[in-house]
Amino acid sequence: MIREKLIDKGIGDDHKFRWRSHEVSRTEGLSDAVFGFAITLLVVSLEVPKTYGELMQVMRGFGAFAISFTLLFIVWYNQYKFFRRYGLQDNITMLLNGALLFVVIFYVYPLKFVFTLLVNQFTGGQGILRLADGSSVQMIESNDQMARLMLIFGAGYVAVFGVFVLLYWHAYRQRVALDLNELESLDTRADVQECALNVAIGVLSIAVAAFGGHFGVFAGFTYMLCPIVLTIHGTLMGKRRRRIENELDLARPSSSAL
Repeated sequence: MIREKLIDKGIGDDHKFRWRSHEVSRTEGLSDAVFGFAITLLVVSLEVPKTYGELMQVMRGFGAFAISFTLLFIVWYNQYKFFRRYGLQDNITMLLNGALLFVVIFYVYPLKFVFTLLVNQFTGGQGILRLADGSSVQMIESNDQMARLMLIFGAGYVAVFGVFVLLYWHAYRQRVALDLNELESLDTRADVQECALNVAIGVLSIAVAAFGGHFGVFAGFTYMLCPIVLTIHGTLMGKRRRRIENELDLARPSSSAL
């Protein structure tokens, strides 16, 4: 199992946050099966192409598959780190993890569709998808359809990061039982805030799609705020962390004093 290999190699351990779980739980095993199934659903076809046209159809879907796969892997990796850092197996954690898996499975097709459309338009396809039989079909027929598509995508985006907000907040509430030190508590709060910022951007996108009228088609552009907002937040939290590290270093007795 890939989690076991990552644990053995210490992948994800930056030595800033103590691991409280070094074993793969049954919940994580189920999660891996669900993520594996979701990735399988991303594949255009489970059969080997029989004609050149079918092969080209598969190849045209590679870009959208790669992007969707990367996003699913990021979600999986964040979940992997959560269980390594906190090792929680209580009912609330199981419920929230189940909700995360539900959202992942349900939104696989909307995720793939959005990035298929994006790659198609970026490569000059103008939203026209060419099928293996030589025919073509318009992926989006109106601005209203585009706005509704972004509503669906935004709902999934908000749901995923909303679950992570609740997971990290639940871990923060258990900080005494988990024996989180000051830096680990700060990092947990930072994770809560980072996920909440993603939720806010998703909500903004939904609002633009729902109430923006003719501007609803531009709802997807709100996600361009992510690298800007998250970089600012990461910089601020990084400065705060370094300040606490310096204060803790000054508070420690020096070796000469001993």
